[in-house]
Amino acid sequence: MKAARLHGPRDFRLEDLPEPPPPGPDEVIVQVGPVGVCGSDLHTYLDGRIGDTVLAAPLVLGHEFAGTVVATGADARDGLGQPLQVGQRVAVDPAIPCWRCDRCEAGHPNLCRHLRFMGLYPDDGALQERVCVPARGCFPLPDALSLDEGTLLEPLGVALHAVDLAKLRIAQSVAVLGCGPIGLLILRLARMAGASPIFALDRFDWRLDMARRWGADDVFDITAADPVETVLAHTGGRGVEVVLEAAWGGEAIEQAVRMADLGGRVVLVGIPSDDRAAFTHSVARRKGLTVLLSRRMKHTYPRATALALAGAIPLTELITHRFPLEQTGDAYALNAAYGDGIIKAMIDVSPPAAARS
Repeated sequence: MKAARLHGPRDFRLEDLPEPPPPGPDEVIVQVGPVGVCGSDLHTYLDGRIGDTVLAAPLVLGHEFAGTVVATGADARDGLGQPLQVGQRVAVDPAIPCWRCDRCEAGHPNLCRHLRFMGLYPDDGALQERVCVPARGCFPLPDALSLDEGTLLEPLGVALHAVDLAKLRIAQSVAVLGCGPIGLLILRLARMAGASPIFALDRFDWRLDMARRWGADDVFDITAADPVETVLAHTGGRGVEVVLEAAWGGEAIEQAVRMADLGGRVVLVGIPSDDRAAFTHSVARRKGLTVLLSRRMKHTYPRATALALAGAIPLTELITHRFPLEQTGDAYALNAAYGDGIIKAMIDVSPPAAARS
C-alpha cells in the first residue's frame, strides 16, 4: 500500500509499505480517507522534532483523519462501547492511552503515563492507505456527516478541551491569539458560550476575515500595531478576562499575559518551536493570573459530533486546499509557508471510491 513517509526535515517520500496485519482483539483496520495537515505536524516537518520528541527514523505523519472500517478483530467496540462493523465510517482519535494508569483511571487519558500518539515518533500516523487502530478510538459518523467533517472532529475536540479549561462564562471578554484552524474553532465555541466581546488577533488578513465571519467582534492585525496596547485600548485599559493562545507560542505567550485582566485566565494551546514558554513573572503574579496549558482533549468526540451534526460549527468552511497523497510534500510546504490564503489543507489518501463521503 502507498504511504507518505517523512525521512527528515522537508523530506517526504511516497513509498510502498506492507499491509497492516490482521486486526487483533479490540482492533480494526481503517481505509484512510481525508487527512488534515495540522500545525503541530509542521514542527516535525520543519525541524525533525516536536518538543523533545525527535524523528530518529522515517515516519508516517498525520493524525487528523476519518475513514471506513474494512476489517475487525474480536470484540471490536467503538468509543461508545458499541460493536464496530465492516463498512462503517469512523472518525479516529489518534491518541492511544493505556486505560490502566492512575491518570487514565482518574478520567484524564490525555495525560496517560504511557500515551502513544499516531504520527508522533515512533508511532506511524494516517498518511497511508490502511491503518490498524484501537477500536475504542473509533467514533462512527452519522450519515449526515461527511468524511471531511469526521476528520475535522479532531481539531474541534482540541478546541473544545481548551474552552473547557477556560471556564468561559456568559459576557466574559475574550481574546484569541492566532486564527489558524484551532484558533478559529476556539473563537466559534467562545461565541456559542456567550463570551462578549471577542477579539481575534493574527498576522494574516485572510484568517482575520474568517475570524470576523465566525463571530469575532473585532479583529486586529498584530503586524500593524502592538497587540497588547490594542486590546487594552479596546477594554478601557483593563484587558480581557480570558485569553486563549493558539499561535506557535513565542512572544504570543508574553502578549497573552499582558493583555489579560486582573484575576484572568490564560490558556496556552500553541506549541513553541523552541520548546520554551516565557512570560514576565511579576506581571502574571501581580495580576493573580491562572495560566493553563492545554494537552489535546479527553472524550470530546461525542460532543464534537453533536455540534457538527447540528450545523453549529461549519467545519468544511475551514478547508481551503486539497491534495492527493502523492503531493503530501507540496501540502506541507504550502502550509509551512502560509501561502495562497491557506487555512486547512486536506490530503485525500485513498482513491475516491474508497474515500467517498
